[in-house]
Amino acid sequence: MTGLIVPPMDEDPWPTLGPGICDLIEDGACFGPGDLRGQPAVIDDEKRALIYRAYEVYPRDHPKAGKRRFKRVCISLRKGTAKTELAGWIAFAELHPDAPVRTDGWKRQGRMWVPVGRPVRDPYIPMIAHTEEQTEELAYAALLVMCSEGPDQDLFDCTLERITRASGEGKAVALASAPDSRDGARTTFQHADEPHRLKLPRQVQAWQTMLQNIPKRPIADPWSLSTTTAGVPGEGSVAESEREYARRIAEGKARDPQLFYFHREASTGHKLSTDDGLRAAIVEASGPAVAKWSDIDSIMSLYHQADTDKAYFERVWLNRWVASSRQAFDPVRWKELKRDVRIEHGEPIVLGFDGARWRDACGFVATHIETGLQWTLALWEKPPGDGEDAQQWEVTDEQVDGALAEAMDLYRVVLVYADPPRFEANVAKWSGKYGERRVAEWYTNRPRQIGVAMRAYKTAQTSGAVTHRGDGDLARHIGNARRGDLKILDDDDTPLWTIYKERPDSPLYIDLAMAGCLSWQARLDAMAKGGWQRKPRRKIIVRR
Repeated sequence: MTGLIVPPMDEDPWPTLGPGICDLIEDGACFGPGDLRGQPAVIDDEKRALIYRAYEVYPRDHPKAGKRRFKRVCISLRKGTAKTELAGWIAFAELHPDAPVRTDGWKRQGRMWVPVGRPVRDPYIPMIAHTEEQTEELAYAALLVMCSEGPDQDLFDCTLERITRASGEGKAVALASAPDSRDGARTTFQHADEPHRLKLPRQVQAWQTMLQNIPKRPIADPWSLSTTTAGVPGEGSVAESEREYARRIAEGKARDPQLFYFHREASTGHKLSTDDGLRAAIVEASGPAVAKWSDIDSIMSLYHQADTDKAYFERVWLNRWVASSRQAFDPVRWKELKRDVRIEHGEPIVLGFDGARWRDACGFVATHIETGLQWTLALWEKPPGDGEDAQQWEVTDEQVDGALAEAMDLYRVVLVYADPPRFEANVAKWSGKYGERRVAEWYTNRPRQIGVAMRAYKTAQTSGAVTHRGDGDLARHIGNARRGDLKILDDDDTPLWTIYKERPDSPLYIDLAMAGCLSWQARLDAMAKGGWQRKPRRKIIVRR
């Protein structure tokens, strides 16, 4: 298969509680909402293998004998592979009063010792999703059907808000992202549904808070599961962070023996413009088990429809992390432009400034004229949420004036392009202090000017003329920027465009991307004008 498995499959299998758990699911659970609702659960070979792996435990002669091998399990499969059922079945087993989900001893089986399982005592199972409505539609909804309509329904007490054992012990709940309410929860198992959609700061914080709860009940041997489809790179979602973390482990740049990561995707060798190539890509992304019952022809027909977003199709049906068609810049390409370069003080640079005083974000981006290297000089971002800090947030004169003054002291700032709205007085003051030839107003609401500047910035990224030092904030704003066509054409009759947030009230800020564009335009204009080059030092010849 093409994808990523961390850690790789072992030659010698670990002990696992998986067989007993799969038996319990197929005996006592059912399918969730959909065409198979209420029918007995059937676990295909791949899901069986994933459950076996997720429930591996340390062998009998190990100091951690019987404890879970993996505390964090991340599964990434294409759309339509019954990920919802898989998550629901696992949650069903974790809540079930008789499920063998934790080691309670060992028994001899041939030449091997295999673990004997027991249920969790007083389980607490939070299930988080993008919105409250989503939790009620996806994994929690599947669990609700399993516990209220399946063969073991008498063992559970179910409502729309929570599911408990019939005895009143334990609880599974659906959560929208609210980190404060989850802080301190005594979790035994938790699930994140489609974490590629968990990209807002409060959502990422919610999952991080939930992960911190895992060590609080060591006797219960708690763990976390996430199930997702590929998302949009550059958005900073929970799923993207999990993918990057797994890659670092696979490359030997990080170590975490408690993580199991499984991602299946279609390889890039398939020619999607042909029926044979498209079919092969879908089958590969599906895996042998899912491909047997999938309607491959119907999926193929979606790709050929005139209004199909091809990038979206690749993400959901081929499980590839590809940029959204709405993204102004390719975050994958941006990541490739990282360079380990140090710019010495005194070097000639230019600056771009953009942002809001009372909402969103505000910042300076610097560009080294000679090399095209960009970096964030200063950034101020409004805190997430509606708390007091967010309501009182403001970028002050002292902050922006101080940042520019420091840059002027450290570097030879040749040119500054600043978008002045809400900072008109500051820009005027900078122009008077540092010279109107060095600091200029650059309004981003001029269609032709901003369209040409954006085109040049995008071209610089494609060609590799612009580089950066791996600044996470700048990369995040680049990935957040969405393209919007302007009502004006270039010389090739192609619409010029500018960048916007995904929606006006979105906390996914783009101000550094705009500042980066202004900074790049300043570099182009400085190079065209000339005179920025460092003067060669005079050589003094001492004669003896």
